[in-house]
Amino acid sequence: MRWKTAEYHGWGRALRAEGQLARPERRAALDALMGEEPAPAIGMRRSYGDACLNTGGRAVDMTRLDKFLAFDAEQGLLTVEAGVTLGEIVDTLGPKGWIPMVLPGTGFATVGGAIGNDVHGKNHHHDGSFCQHVTELTLIAPDGTAQTVKPDTPLFRATAGGLGQTGVIASAQLRMRRIKGDVMTVTERRAPDFDAFRALLDESHASYTVGWIDTTATGARLGRGILEEGETIAGLVPPKKPSKTVPLDAPGFALSSPVVRMFNRAYYARVPKRGRTVVKPLDNFFFPLDKIHDWNRLYGKRGFHQFQCVVPLTAVEVIRDMLGRVAVSGLASPLAVLKRTGPGRAGHLSFPMEGYTLACDLRARPDAVKLIQRLEAQTADAGGRIYFAKDALCSADRIPQMYPELEEWRAEVAKIDPDGVLKTDLVRRLSLRSAA
Repeated sequence: MRWKTAEYHGWGRALRAEGQLARPERRAALDALMGEEPAPAIGMRRSYGDACLNTGGRAVDMTRLDKFLAFDAEQGLLTVEAGVTLGEIVDTLGPKGWIPMVLPGTGFATVGGAIGNDVHGKNHHHDGSFCQHVTELTLIAPDGTAQTVKPDTPLFRATAGGLGQTGVIASAQLRMRRIKGDVMTVTERRAPDFDAFRALLDESHASYTVGWIDTTATGARLGRGILEEGETIAGLVPPKKPSKTVPLDAPGFALSSPVVRMFNRAYYARVPKRGRTVVKPLDNFFFPLDKIHDWNRLYGKRGFHQFQCVVPLTAVEVIRDMLGRVAVSGLASPLAVLKRTGPGRAGHLSFPMEGYTLACDLRARPDAVKLIQRLEAQTADAGGRIYFAKDALCSADRIPQMYPELEEWRAEVAKIDPDGVLKTDLVRRLSLRSAA
């Protein structure tokens, strides 16, 4: 296998790495590579920070291992290689009445990445996390040996949300959802403040629920936003809007505080006070930003950080306080999401817990670093967690408090990779494999 030196980055573009990458095209090449020169796997690099980076080391780019291997329509089971993206699955099987049980906010995430981060979606309050619907996976250890891993085993719990530290995921079998049709009916309702927003989230019984929140609003309007509730239906698929591309890094003023406030006011006002119901193609609802290629360039050359936390239901006032801090910082972008999460999680390091999750993008500035560190401290003190797939700044000493099953995970990983050849920048930064 030929290694090529490359510079690469996560989606936030604030952190970068230079190292050697290999791109096997067939399973046999992957097996041989892991047997001779083992390295951690990466996919489309849609994690925002350094989870997909290995500075000065090697990484296996899995994006060419993207074959559909089998589909059992009677049982609703799909087997694919790990480099298949979730968007490809939706595009292929959605018109036939099937989608994955759980879909995150981008279709560019690979199946391997979705397992390694145990991603969640707009239906977590009903259906849990991605790995709760993985019925088996094939894992290649650093010594090149492959094994089939089943749920409810120690190795599966260490692999689900385990950031690729138990081996390279070669393929997986997924339980699929039968849908009424490849169209979504989406009801949009405005919430004038945080209390109204929380009430809408708590009362919603829709299959899919997500809220956009205005992180520039202050005072009586603090926490205002728009709740979207979606259901699949049968019907004519609305025409898809053509994709657009952000060709250049935007100048610094593009997402300045006045610009973001003006955009957010207009975005909030687009939904009538009485609400409305619209019809959308599947991908427009599940992956709303995927039609804008390279949208991360809107933050300029320095990139951005995303802060995402989840806190227990009893700590909802912490979310309110966080929103107040973000609103007065002048650092927020239009991209901010508030959701209600359920208890579902599959692995020791899986992110979700029953509560509320807040995600917001902040321009990569020194003030943003200080703000995020403060928000992370609030998260830990409230008994919550930060999301490894989005993190770039958390300190290692907070992780045991956020993830009480860390030692169980460490013990299992040590059996598989005692020499630490699968470590990544995030694993080192957070001292995940050993005490800080």
